[in-house]
Amino acid sequence: MAQVFDRSSNALARASLVLTGLIVIALGVTLNQLQRSPWVTRQGQRPDQPIPFSHKHHTVGLGLQCQYCHTTVEVSSYAGIPPTKTCMNCHAQIWTNAALLQPVRDSWATGQSIQWIKVHDLPDYVYFNHSIHVNKGIGCASCHGRVDEMPLMYMQNSLQMEWCLNCHRNPAANLRPTSEIYNMAWEGPSGRKPVWCAPTGKGASGTGPTAQSVNCVTKNPTASGGPEVAELQMQAAPQSGTSMQPRPLSTGQTVSDAPPMGITMPATYQKFSSQVELGRFLTAQYHIRPPNELSSCETCHR
Repeated sequence: MAQVFDRSSNALARASLVLTGLIVIALGVTLNQLQRSPWVTRQGQRPDQPIPFSHKHHTVGLGLQCQYCHTTVEVSSYAGIPPTKTCMNCHAQIWTNAALLQPVRDSWATGQSIQWIKVHDLPDYVYFNHSIHVNKGIGCASCHGRVDEMPLMYMQNSLQMEWCLNCHRNPAANLRPTSEIYNMAWEGPSGRKPVWCAPTGKGASGTGPTAQSVNCVTKNPTASGGPEVAELQMQAAPQSGTSMQPRPLSTGQTVSDAPPMGITMPATYQKFSSQVELGRFLTAQYHIRPPNELSSCETCHR
């Protein structure tokens, strides 16, 4: 019986299998890059807003703080879009006839909200809480970028799940003192610019929010040559009749073993010269959950 296929058909079959595999791989890589591209994520795009509001002008030029407009960022799951009244607090006095601000005046006169286009728009199935991130040491610039350098607002990061998980798997890389949350130029400690931090005894103990559990400074608190534990801080007048037993310090000064009520011992400051060291310290002080819990699905998907 004559052969139906020629011997060369074997080579063609093998070549077609290899070619099909290459096409499938190329298609997968292409789709993977496409779903990460700005065309899908809208990363870097500046949507046309009803009013070309400049964050750079208002924050750097005028010195407004983030909380002036985004009033609920520290206490709520959403940062809040400022009402027209917030704009009119200033623009009822300045630029009152500017054509650029006519939509603001119309909104104030009619009571109709300005239809802003949301730049950072997460899917409906994702639960993101601004307050927990702000109060746990995540700065505005960590997610939103250098807003103080944006004449027109755009999304600097993709905000995709893998981007969020990269932080949740290693939150120490992005943690900062809560006093620097709104500092857009914060770069973290280094050998040339160290940071000194100390526990305050507040926060996790129940006497205050977690954000108050650490105090950090950028200048050496012991540079004056005094003892490592600074002098006593008087918070209230000592009660009469209270006795203290002084003990000598290495510098010749004395300090009591049992300070009266109203006097607190300031904590010892620890020097940090890298973000890794500072992040690990803040992770413990802020009582941040371990990465395996932060990376669980239920953290974001409710």
